Amino acid sequence: MVPRIPRAALLTLSFGAAIVRGQLVGTYQTETHPKLPFQSCTKSGGCTNVGDGQIVLDANWRWIHHKDSATNCYTGNTWDTSVCPDGKTCAANCAVDGADYSGNYGISVAGDALTLKFVTNNSNGKNIGSRVYLMNSDSEYQLFKVLNKEFTFDVDVSNLPCGLNGALYLSEMDADGGLAKFPSNKAGAKYGTGYCDSQCPKDIKFINGEANVEGWTPSATDPNSGTGNDGTCCNEMDIWEANSISSAFTAHPCTVQGQTICSGAQCNTPTDRYNGLCDPDGCDFNSYRMGNTTFFGPGLIVDTTKKITVVTQFLTSDNTANGNLTEIRRIYVQDGKVIQNSKVNIPGMSAYDSITEDFCTSQKTAVGDPNSFKSKGGMKGIETALRNGMVLALSIWDDQQAQMLWLDSTYPVSSTNPGAVRGSCSTTSGAPTDVESNNANASVTYSNIKIGDIGSTFGKTDTSTKSTSTAGNPPVSTPYSRSSTFSPPASTPYPPVSTPSAPSCAVRPKRR
Repeated sequence: MVPRIPRAALLTLSFGAAIVRGQLVGTYQTETHPKLPFQSCTKSGGCTNVGDGQIVLDANWRWIHHKDSATNCYTGNTWDTSVCPDGKTCAANCAVDGADYSGNYGISVAGDALTLKFVTNNSNGKNIGSRVYLMNSDSEYQLFKVLNKEFTFDVDVSNLPCGLNGALYLSEMDADGGLAKFPSNKAGAKYGTGYCDSQCPKDIKFINGEANVEGWTPSATDPNSGTGNDGTCCNEMDIWEANSISSAFTAHPCTVQGQTICSGAQCNTPTDRYNGLCDPDGCDFNSYRMGNTTFFGPGLIVDTTKKITVVTQFLTSDNTANGNLTEIRRIYVQDGKVIQNSKVNIPGMSAYDSITEDFCTSQKTAVGDPNSFKSKGGMKGIETALRNGMVLALSIWDDQQAQMLWLDSTYPVSSTNPGAVRGSCSTTSGAPTDVESNNANASVTYSNIKIGDIGSTFGKTDTSTKSTSTAGNPPVSTPYSRSSTFSPPASTPYPPVSTPSAPSCAVRPKRR
């Protein structure tokens, strides 16, 4: 565990780093990670806190400025080409700075509960959405090794309407944020670097220690985002993507292991979605989509007006961490009752209630989607990442590409195929301009995070409640796990109010 550094000493250390080590860490705002305890559990010993639990804001949300001044390197959705003519030069000229978590980003912690606000007004404008990572020290992300384990957390989605997504998921990032692999990255996990996911996002501003400026194209619809030539890919396990209407858990394998840079068709382009390094759709289980329209939602079996305990079990062939991943199982606990996951009720599929290789193959056939899950390795493809350890990301976001219809409405909007209807939200819902103005006070709260032996993280005395399928509700939807450029915001915040030339601020995530 890395010891905590006193505030005054940290300011001195950061100033020295800016001179000696260079360009990537600024000194206008001290970086202080909010503490967020989490636990490891065993059947015999109960649950105990792990390391020095804390969270860090993703680097893509941060202010990027010249290493020697408060002059922006990136404003709105555009790079300053005078200091960023290419990726290496930009990395040598520019720094990411610390974050005011509550004041500028609407991120707060109370005990073991993390709340992420959707829109936060501040002295520089407003921030939209956020993504943070769980750490076990001031300089490293916690790596979760979940094979033959269960991962459990509590969540409150009652304040997440149509078009928003509170996501909790595992990403195959480096524990140090790429610090050791890429010498030009001086910020590392302490400043939230090294993001990757199965969408191979190209809106990440720094990849592998270099700025993604070459080929950068500002977004036509998002004033804070754009895309560069490169993307950043890795295995992804979506444990939870949800709002108050719909939820899904999804496995996304890749043909590569670990964070990997991509370019061109490797990144899954809009015109060539399935020939990249990763599976963009994944194999997903959304109860509404799979035929039970009365299982998840306000006042339903899993009642989204109340806090929910979500348990995800990663079962193996021999009941050890060395076995093959065979099943990803979901259990809910609410009001002292254990609720088993809903069962599939659509034509052509058996009554599955978990993610298995057979479920994934059957689902792709039934809904008529390409089986990119299988072609990218299937359960075996994501197994190694789950064994080696993955970083936990927690976020709140809106969707510039597909208005979150793939999660909570009918998508594609004109489809009548099984699997096209994913929730009860209108096909006109979820437009970012609408949700950002009408639902600015939306938020999500995650709490009580645990990992442990199967059956060790939630009460054993609870009585089981079984869900029932609703016949005649063809779920309907076709998977499309998000849009192809998914990743965070895109512009960057701003220097503290007291510093000169404050940049325009409206950090918004494109994904998560």
